Amino acid sequence: MSFNFVKGCMFVENVAVQEIAEQVGTPFYCYSTKSMRSNITAYQAGLAGLEYLLAYAVKANSNVSVLKTFASLGAGADIVSGGELKRALAAGIPPNKIVFSGVGKTHEEMAMALDACILQFNVESLEELERLNAVAASKSVIAPVSIRVNPDIAAGGHSKISTGRSSDKFGIPFSLAQSIFANSRAYTSINLVGLDVHIGSQITKAAPFRQAFNAALIMVNQLLIDGHSIKRLDIGGGLGVAYDGSKVLTPEEYGALAKECLGDLNVLLIIEPGRSLVADAGILVSTVISTKSTDGQSFLIVDAAMNDLMRPALYDAVHNIVPVKSQDGTSCMYDVVGPVCESSDIFVRKLMLPKMAAGDLVAIKSAGAYGASLSNEYNSRPLVPEVLVNGSEWSIIRNRPTYEDMIARDIQPPWLSANHHS
Repeated sequence: MSFNFVKGCMFVENVAVQEIAEQVGTPFYCYSTKSMRSNITAYQAGLAGLEYLLAYAVKANSNVSVLKTFASLGAGADIVSGGELKRALAAGIPPNKIVFSGVGKTHEEMAMALDACILQFNVESLEELERLNAVAASKSVIAPVSIRVNPDIAAGGHSKISTGRSSDKFGIPFSLAQSIFANSRAYTSINLVGLDVHIGSQITKAAPFRQAFNAALIMVNQLLIDGHSIKRLDIGGGLGVAYDGSKVLTPEEYGALAKECLGDLNVLLIIEPGRSLVADAGILVSTVISTKSTDGQSFLIVDAAMNDLMRPALYDAVHNIVPVKSQDGTSCMYDVVGPVCESSDIFVRKLMLPKMAAGDLVAIKSAGAYGASLSNEYNSRPLVPEVLVNGSEWSIIRNRPTYEDMIARDIQPPWLSANHHS
């Protein structure tokens, strides 16, 4: 209920979207603190009674103010790069609540994370384990490690966000994990603390999670039978959101399922939600530039584009779009498109909206996850501002760069200087 209409005008909590647009300009992202708090407390309610760590997946939305909001509610961080580590630490997330995932950790990133004394590394290959062992040895420290196992389970809302199939780049077979545990003494600077399983993103039904949890249970029990100490089980994230308004598995139901399948294990459960904490907490606000009709097809051209919100072009994702001011009268079927010079710069096709005109505002809903964090400056379009609302207060949490700011980042070699003599 953080996004609602009062007297025909869209509000984020107690702030009118029109007010922000007038002061910030469009396009811009806008996030609701209330929604983020509600989402995380739903997980906490569902997981009550378990020993767990909620490690927010930073890649979903990496703004430091978003991270600080979650940190204030007790969350940790699931990171996949050195930059995300720096952001998590800058937001005040304790290092002992940070988990480092990803298949391509560099020596430098491993060293940064070891220096920070993070909770654990989720290691995805034998080669990575050997590299981490060498980096840790060079620092005379012990690296805490969970082995990411690929359970060969197909799940996720799109092929590009399914991560648990045997053909995917993530994780290793359980047989190799068993071998690693059996030969753990060979890794003198590694402390094997557990397993990690993650099968994909935008999963909206219970069945894939049940399958993954049961597979993880079998693997943990087998390692215990083999005589190994298992202290942690990272069950990943992936809980989907209702972009189309359909019924989806809730955080409370997810927590109940985790308790049902894994509640008897005497381990720390690590959960890595991302999208489900921030997607419905954000909108992308855009201004109509113009309309266009061609051969009976009507286009609504807005000032946001695929570089600002890549999900439709990247994953064929569909976001609901609504006018910021309610309008009566004639409706029209639009293809809502941006100004970028790509045929894929389309937010949605054949969307029925009130008849729109240049200057009208629209809100692209459920844009809080994989929106700003995936954005770029294609077509030399500046990154859009981000705004955070908290009750009746709001603040810009990322500025829009000027064109001069963008150009100043380019460095000209000396031979292109007007005063250069060869």
